[in-house]
Amino acid sequence: MSEDLVGVNCEHAEGVANEGVRHDMSDDLRAESDQADLHGVLSGPCPSSTEPSPSPSVDDSGLLSLPWEMVARIASHLPAQCVINVLPKVCHALGNVGKDGIAWQLRARRLTGSRAAFPVGPKEDFDWPAACLEMEELISCWAGQADWVAKQTLEDESERGRESHELRPREGGQPGAEAQGNGRADDEEGVGVAAQEVAFGVHEVLEVALEGEGDMQPERGGEPLARVRVEEAAAGLMGEERRERTLRDAGEGALDGADGQEHLADLGNRGDDEGGEVEMEVEQGEPPRSPSPPPAALERISLPSAHIGHVNSVLLLGGQGAVCASASRDRNVILWDLRAGSRGTLLSTLVGQGLYTSHQGWVWCLASRGPLLASGSFDSTVRLWDLEAGGAENGIISTRAAVLCLSSQTDVLLAGLYDKRVNIYDVRAAQPLVKSLRLHGKAVMCVAADDQYIISASEDHTVAVYDRRAGKMLKKLRLSSYLLSMCYSDSEVWAGDHKGMLHAFSMKAGTIKAVSQFDVGHTSLVTGIHRSPGSLYTCSSDGTVKIHLPCAPPRTLCTVCRHTTVSGLSVEAGVLAVAPGDNVEVWRVRS
Repeated sequence: MSEDLVGVNCEHAEGVANEGVRHDMSDDLRAESDQADLHGVLSGPCPSSTEPSPSPSVDDSGLLSLPWEMVARIASHLPAQCVINVLPKVCHALGNVGKDGIAWQLRARRLTGSRAAFPVGPKEDFDWPAACLEMEELISCWAGQADWVAKQTLEDESERGRESHELRPREGGQPGAEAQGNGRADDEEGVGVAAQEVAFGVHEVLEVALEGEGDMQPERGGEPLARVRVEEAAAGLMGEERRERTLRDAGEGALDGADGQEHLADLGNRGDDEGGEVEMEVEQGEPPRSPSPPPAALERISLPSAHIGHVNSVLLLGGQGAVCASASRDRNVILWDLRAGSRGTLLSTLVGQGLYTSHQGWVWCLASRGPLLASGSFDSTVRLWDLEAGGAENGIISTRAAVLCLSSQTDVLLAGLYDKRVNIYDVRAAQPLVKSLRLHGKAVMCVAADDQYIISASEDHTVAVYDRRAGKMLKKLRLSSYLLSMCYSDSEVWAGDHKGMLHAFSMKAGTIKAVSQFDVGHTSLVTGIHRSPGSLYTCSSDGTVKIHLPCAPPRTLCTVCRHTTVSGLSVEAGVLAVAPGDNVEVWRVRS
């Protein structure tokens, strides 16, 4: 290797250390340039499989003649994908570069920034190569293609708005949102009395909790509650949404706390923002790859409108992000094939036995494990669906209260209920209820688990850790706000609360420790969160979806803005599905 080449790499290293990752390492992060980067670093031809591996004693002018520290330093500025997948194929010596744990930690520090802590949880047994690879792919995909994503999204939303406008005359001249709102009220009249009490009770308690008017706890067998005045609530909500839209368009800054709280009503009433604009905000852009850049790496799929109510939950299935399930307030669960065409195809609408819909009330949450899909509803049931049988119903579990969250493990299904309980079910048994846990004083809003611990969060502002093996509660934390969404993996718990804040917890040996809380720009309920070793996704009822690096504080790469509530998200194999309004959108790498 020439001295000029070594000098170039050293200058590049200093530039990265001084100026960060997003701009200086943009060219290095692209997977398709792996081979070119490798040949640019190696002096001389790459050895074939029949030739002996190079060594310092064989070629005094080769890369391996340099001190090992310099070889590792040069390799640290190659893409992680190259270090993991390519260098081991060159020679055994270069393959050892990928086994240097300190080098991976230094790479992660450059990616997240020297002032950020990473990982948030314990460092023991942390998969540094996988985290670095995922972070580099996330930066390359989202930061490098933001301009194209914003343009494509605006075009798609304009087309959707035109289609919605063309359909309105067929609805008797009424605006689409009002027509659907009337239809929803009629649908609710058709639900059984007991189901109505539960559904409207949960709706009311959510609104009252934010307004600070006390706690209302409907009981299934008690006196009927006063019906929520849907028409007045919807009218007030529409006025608030128009005002918030005006504030956003005028650039008057973030909504204050009261405005953020009013968004909770949007979880109980659909807005009229189907054709709303979409904006993309990026902290820092990347230079184009070449004077004539290739097509963007991302593509956006807006699934055909099949729901007539607000979509509460989306879930990617199968391990490859090829199938998506969506659950809605129209009482239906729909399966989508994302492999067919650029807009996806509706596979089927799941129908409960003896019903015309999936449930008799709003479908609020989804969970899956293998071929089994579970859906939880305000009709106080969990229904099981066999995906291998085309989505046929495989069982029904009565829960006695509205189901607000689900988590599926290898051996059990967990349900967080409005009646303050976390129920544990063995779906293989004729009597599936294994245990009912009373861990909180109010409704259970989110639940996560592994093979030993159950972590649940409630509207009473508490987070509880329950040891399944010991059969006892280990820890209970009290927060200043209550959590609505949660993700637990690799000894880290990330959650979003009703004020728009993110919370990070470290989980080790049954002990949960609050690390910190972060303001990433959400101004209302954090309705969905996904964390993996190298990525963090969040969405909010303020109409935003944010993509971050999962450090403390999170490093936000990109913000997708929608002028309608985003009620949930799901991430699988690099595919992102979100639920804005009554629509489902999918973002993925272009194949």
